[in-house]
Amino acid sequence: MSQSLLLAGPEIILALSALALLLWGAFAGRAGPAFTTAAVAALAIGAVAAVFGPHGRAFAGGLIADQGAAFAKVVIYLASAAAIPLGQKWFARRGIDRFEYPILVILAALGMGMMAAAGDLIALYVSLELQSLALYVLAAFRRDDERSSEAGLKYFVLGALSSGLLLYGASLIYGFAGSTHFDVIARAAQSGAGTGVLFGLVFLICGLAFKVSAAPFHMWTPDVYEGAPTPVVGFFAGAPKLAAMVLLARVLVEAFGGAVDQWRQVLIALAIISVAVGAFAGLVQNNLKRLWAYSSIANIGYALVGLAAGGQAGVQSMLLFMVLYVIDVTGFFACLAALSREGRPLETFDDFAGLMRERPGLALAMTAFSLSAIGIPPFSGFWGKLFVFQAAIGAGLAPAAVIALVGSVIAAFYYLRLIKIMWLDPAPGAVDPPAREAQAVTFASALFAFPVVMAALVVLYPWAQTAAAAIAQR
Repeated sequence: MSQSLLLAGPEIILALSALALLLWGAFAGRAGPAFTTAAVAALAIGAVAAVFGPHGRAFAGGLIADQGAAFAKVVIYLASAAAIPLGQKWFARRGIDRFEYPILVILAALGMGMMAAAGDLIALYVSLELQSLALYVLAAFRRDDERSSEAGLKYFVLGALSSGLLLYGASLIYGFAGSTHFDVIARAAQSGAGTGVLFGLVFLICGLAFKVSAAPFHMWTPDVYEGAPTPVVGFFAGAPKLAAMVLLARVLVEAFGGAVDQWRQVLIALAIISVAVGAFAGLVQNNLKRLWAYSSIANIGYALVGLAAGGQAGVQSMLLFMVLYVIDVTGFFACLAALSREGRPLETFDDFAGLMRERPGLALAMTAFSLSAIGIPPFSGFWGKLFVFQAAIGAGLAPAAVIALVGSVIAAFYYLRLIKIMWLDPAPGAVDPPAREAQAVTFASALFAFPVVMAALVVLYPWAQTAAAAIAQR
């Protein structure tokens, strides 16, 4: 037990921090600067513990501490740490400065870290529900706002449906394999129980597809993105999807590595549908939050193309793509959180007219995010798609890569439209002074998109390679 507790160090740090902050907030009644700093520090300490902690299997194999989990946890915890001051200041300006927000972010990060380290079906479900329950509350955090309440309700109801699919699939897998552990399931999938186990896997993939907004399980995404508070959307548009993709990679590669030809077909179908839905549905959107919802659906399609390649190369391409995507989407929503006119948030294409003359720095940042989303070199989005397409072509999935590339070209229309409106159209009015915290996250993310990404890949690439090897070697 002592060894298991040591391996679960990052999770224990976040769990104890959430409990301590809950008591602090209950007695203080509000979240001051010290409270926010303590929450960010807890996530930073958790990230350090994930990097330098020991490796092994904890709790009879239910929790895995390896390079793959460490890679994902560092990105998840840092993205969560950026979301705390960004969201706390945004809520404070609207008179909703509640201490529960940082605690919910930490609990969601705890669940996401456990998802990346899950070693059996029970840990998979518990971790998934822990992060989901926290996100349901965050989506409806503005209880007096009709759109936020609606977003939380839709997310919860459809999330319950996806949990049902996932649990049904898990029960089938357990029934035919006789165990919840991934290594036992892997042996059963190659034996006479293979057909029943694979049937359960289809339902399991469908449940996880909901969590990552893969079409046709994407129906919650546009409404929740539009209705939820902007900083919250920036949070759960990035880190939770990385966690779910790492979890999916663990399930497919570790538990079903011998059945790659079977699950590859499902992933390719999900990927192509996601890219098509994201590209074509985005063309008719005017609200930027809904637009980026469809953009995220398409981006998950690209990540699934990489994962469908299978093996270490496929997992590595997915990890690199998702990390670069998380940084871009966090910066985009930080920019939305920073901008308003006369107290009204900027959310539509028309709202961004003339932004280059009003706020050139933020307009340049938004331009960088748009070019990165298209995949224009040398922005970070280009490198992410390059790694994914290389892995797919190397695995003989060139047709899927070509379809995904065509979808990216179609989606370029609405990104270029946004750039044109910001740079050329007349401004409808003066933009309010942006919040410092949101500006800082925006500029940091934009600088990472280019030029910092060129240097960062020198570190990220070999680290992702090591992480992918840890996941794929089992």
